[in-house]
Amino acid sequence: MYYLVFGIFYLLSLLPLPVLYIISDGLYALIYYVIGYRKKVVMDNLEIAFPEKTEQERKVIAKKFYHNFVDTFIETIKLISAGKKFIVKRLVLDSDPFTPLYKQGKRCQLHLGHNFNWELANVTMPYNTEYPFLVVYMPIKSKVMDRLFMYIRTRTGSIMLPATDMRAAMVPWRNKQYLLTLVADQAPGDVSKAYWLNFFGRPTPFVRGPETGARAGNIPVIFAQLYKVKRGYYRAYLETGAEDPASLPEGELTRRYITFLEKAIREHPDMWLWSHRRWKWQWKEDYRNLWIGD
Repeated sequence: MYYLVFGIFYLLSLLPLPVLYIISDGLYALIYYVIGYRKKVVMDNLEIAFPEKTEQERKVIAKKFYHNFVDTFIETIKLISAGKKFIVKRLVLDSDPFTPLYKQGKRCQLHLGHNFNWELANVTMPYNTEYPFLVVYMPIKSKVMDRLFMYIRTRTGSIMLPATDMRAAMVPWRNKQYLLTLVADQAPGDVSKAYWLNFFGRPTPFVRGPETGARAGNIPVIFAQLYKVKRGYYRAYLETGAEDPASLPEGELTRRYITFLEKAIREHPDMWLWSHRRWKWQWKEDYRNLWIGD
């Protein structure tokens, strides 16, 4: 089954990107107007985040989001066969904070959110750093699709580490330099062990892992924001989150990242993954000792 699926997607990937975007436009119309994939979740999330906007303004953001959502899938298919020349011109970094850290013999963490197109960023980064590029990922339930995405994600040199067995996956790297990428806006599995703070004005839980690892190893942290310059072309804005995270009070690194993330989303609201239920948990006073907000 895998080879059949791979063959179909590989042949699709050979099509010129303008042709693939025609397919993307058709899929957008189907998903948004006919299927209505998670439309209620998207609109509810946008109402929470942007109560000051009119319903029509939120619909405009939603439509752009769905276009970007489908484009990301189509662009990921293209990555199955795309060469280095194609890849490196599609995502440009605005700066290089990694080389100085690498030359100092330091490890580094890269914290980013569910901003499009993270799959393109994954295959681009090995071309932009001397570090071994490690990426924490959540395995896909479908073994066929998990294998397909593993092929795409590793074909340029990225090293994938399953979040389900992170401790064991990091053992080979404990005495080596690396650049570890973590999706820092990930929803926690257990909200009673999460950090809580306001996100778009509403109490929201966030995973502790990115901060905990950085503070434990005193690993410098870089924040990343992806945004679209034009269709098929992206930039990554990079900002130092902390050079010495072990010196920060607990929760401060997470506070800094959430401030960075919210600002990035407000600047480019159609670029964030609104189709997941970010605010599905209710704040309880039982979580008071987990609160890290102001």
